[in-house]
Amino acid sequence: MIPNVLAERYATEPMKAIWSAEGRIVLEREFWIAVMKGQRDLGLDIPEEAIAAYESVKDQVDAQSIMDRERITRHDVKARIEEFCDLAGHEQIHKGMTSRDLTENVEQLQVFRSLGVIHTKVVAALARMKKHSVTWRDLFITARTHNVAAQPTTFGKRIAMFGEDLLVALEQLDHLIETYPVRGLKGAVGTQLDQLSLFDNDAEKVDQLEQRVMEHLGIKRRWTNVGQVYPRSLDTTTVSVLLALASGPSSFAKTLRLMAGHETASEGFAKGQTGSSAMPHKMNSRSCERVNGFHTILQGYLSMGAALAGDQWNEGDVSCSVVRRVMLPDAFFAIDGLLETFITILDQMDAYPAVIERENAYYLPFLMTTTIMMEAVKNGVGRETAHKAIKEHAVGTVNDLRVGKITSNDLLDRLAGDDRLGLSREQLDAILAGGQDKIGAAKAQLDTFVATVDKLVADNPNAAAYEPGAIL
Repeated sequence: MIPNVLAERYATEPMKAIWSAEGRIVLEREFWIAVMKGQRDLGLDIPEEAIAAYESVKDQVDAQSIMDRERITRHDVKARIEEFCDLAGHEQIHKGMTSRDLTENVEQLQVFRSLGVIHTKVVAALARMKKHSVTWRDLFITARTHNVAAQPTTFGKRIAMFGEDLLVALEQLDHLIETYPVRGLKGAVGTQLDQLSLFDNDAEKVDQLEQRVMEHLGIKRRWTNVGQVYPRSLDTTTVSVLLALASGPSSFAKTLRLMAGHETASEGFAKGQTGSSAMPHKMNSRSCERVNGFHTILQGYLSMGAALAGDQWNEGDVSCSVVRRVMLPDAFFAIDGLLETFITILDQMDAYPAVIERENAYYLPFLMTTTIMMEAVKNGVGRETAHKAIKEHAVGTVNDLRVGKITSNDLLDRLAGDDRLGLSREQLDAILAGGQDKIGAAKAQLDTFVATVDKLVADNPNAAAYEPGAIL
């Protein structure tokens, strides 16, 4: 058998169990049994011994036998009906149901349970990001925009920045879980005709049966006006939330890769790990690269989902089946693998203050240029005049450092000698000396992130304590 790489190499056992062929068949059989029990309780003549017989064989899954049947019927659900009925020795399942009454609800159950698995791991990741943001709350670093030195910040603030991205995505996940609507038992075109026929047009009993189905699934909300299939825009929403959850970790991972290139931080390097088969010294950020790769995969699945949304023919068709059979499980395998890898990175990463300090010393005069400009403005210098003067000297200093004309940053000397700014060397030295404190509201902003995550952890202590498995 050709393996599913995402499942076999990256996804965890709980996620694979939800989406495995055998797991799905058991979920379908449990769904059929739940419908039978509801129909019996509401008055249909379904013998208790028949239900017991189905329950006794529901875990006897022979995927090859079902496939052999499907090659004859050319209908996957019919093959699974025949298999289950032959095992049980009865023909009591699937009464008043169309194939999509089975498959849509079970697929939605798989999605819903998978969202719960992912929720746990997001909380665990946020708990670790909060921990690191506190640990490195005061670690002054050179902030970069366009990957070029910009202004000062702290490493803790940088982590909180990506953490808040993940927090907002978690809010989207919470909303999706809370409002996720299940299709229910709607029949061939959504009118519930066959269930109404079974119950002699007793609409109340049909509604009660559907409520029992929702209780079995554990989903609170249902579609009312729906056809053979639920709108595929819901699948697009689901995958878009997974992509949003991946975005903060992916940005974090890319930044950590850049920091590793400057030796200011790393994702860690396990005992026995090899960075390169050719270059023994290499300690590549391979796990961060993997996170970025998963993010790209999820972008692809979102594109697939978006292609299905708004493409429904009348009450439904099955042109979406092959897409969804790939997109839905693999999107969850990808986000599962991403979060497992991301949590592992957070558990093993480190920062290197000595290297950071050397970088800060090199860049600090440049990082203080906006503060210097504001001081000049306060002294009555025109803003554009100050900007032009500082830019001339900053660019000149950089160019001289690059070609080796100077070996140390002499920007302050150049600025002190420029009458356009009206700032003495003493004033400039004072600005530079206070540079380590020129991080704006970074710490207060970080503290807001910490407080929010603390509440999240208090509400989800088991999730926060989640430990990832070993990653390849």
